[in-house]
Amino acid sequence: MSAPTRRQLAAELLDGARFLQARYLHDLEELVSIDSGSYTPHGVNRVADWVQDRLTGIGFAVERVTFPPGRQGFQAGDALVARKKGALAEADGGRRILLAGHMDTVFENGTAAARPFRIEGSTAYGPGVSDDKGGLLAGLTALEILGDLGVDAYDELVLLATPDEEIGSPASRPLIEATAAGAHFGLGLECARENGDLVIARKGVADFRLTVTGRAAHAGIEPERGANAALAAAHLTVAIQALNGHWDDVTVNVGVVRAGTRANIVCPRAELRIEVRAATTADIQRVTRAIREAADQPGVPGVTVEVEQLDLCPPMEDTPASRRMLDNACRAASAVGVSLGAAATGGVGDANLIAGMGVPTLDGLGPIGGADHSPQEWLDVSSVPHRIALLADLVAALGDARNTA
Repeated sequence: MSAPTRRQLAAELLDGARFLQARYLHDLEELVSIDSGSYTPHGVNRVADWVQDRLTGIGFAVERVTFPPGRQGFQAGDALVARKKGALAEADGGRRILLAGHMDTVFENGTAAARPFRIEGSTAYGPGVSDDKGGLLAGLTALEILGDLGVDAYDELVLLATPDEEIGSPASRPLIEATAAGAHFGLGLECARENGDLVIARKGVADFRLTVTGRAAHAGIEPERGANAALAAAHLTVAIQALNGHWDDVTVNVGVVRAGTRANIVCPRAELRIEVRAATTADIQRVTRAIREAADQPGVPGVTVEVEQLDLCPPMEDTPASRRMLDNACRAASAVGVSLGAAATGGVGDANLIAGMGVPTLDGLGPIGGADHSPQEWLDVSSVPHRIALLADLVAALGDARNTA
């Protein structure tokens, strides 16, 4: 018996997704009813228990990772790394595909009870219904349908579920990067944009602290003996804000300025906190050089400036490899009867870290949703079967190098 054509497979995947839609909504209500804010590890771990049981039930070997306490005693919930070997070895063209979603939300304890899951017409509401419980559950369902249909032409499928994406993945970042190493493709399970677009690019973020050191003096008797760090900070703020508009898709923001203790003292110390967002690593490097050049010329004699890069989340860049992935996603969408576009966004997520490891990555592969992080957060129930089938078809296509040559 010959293997099904891609369109035949897509039809079977869509049938499977439609068959499981009622269960999907039941499961989504169960997940949304769990408070799992980033700072609520016991709630995140309840979601992890649920996801682990589902993954084990569909044939994945699951590693559960517990993190030590972080800075200021922060304790993250657990992460899950689930793996399933396929029948097509890498040497024969099989590919390793990493799917990534997160189990935490931005909401405080009690939100699930105060704003419970509900469906009005074709729209579901509730905390985390879109970001990211709807997307994570879509990934689990897509993998289940592929297994039920015996689709195994891949080297390995890996699903990573993280506990702290909403606060920048401080605990799970090393695990994300280690898991991404060696993957051929990355698929982010955040929900699609409100118009149905996938996400092909996410800006990277670099955070800086500038410490401005001057010299104190009596402001009324001998101000000439001082070196005013507050004045230098003002010059730096103007110079750094003026970097906006120099490069496309780059934003620079001096978000915090602190200086001085008393009005009658020439200010001896100031601090600036700066955020840079850019679409490419090259642009982040350009802005970094420009900030350092500004710091070398603070505009006030006797003042020195120390520049520290506090953090860097790499951009998920729009690359030729990710465009080829998008082409495959568009073919998958067409096969299940929907159209598909792609968007770039300034927001960051775990997909940035995967892409930062050199892995071609697409994001937004969950159902259509919106109003994330707000009481109005929603998920388009009618989009669920098509988006699950699209995701499953894309996984099947990417798993075999002959489909993507």
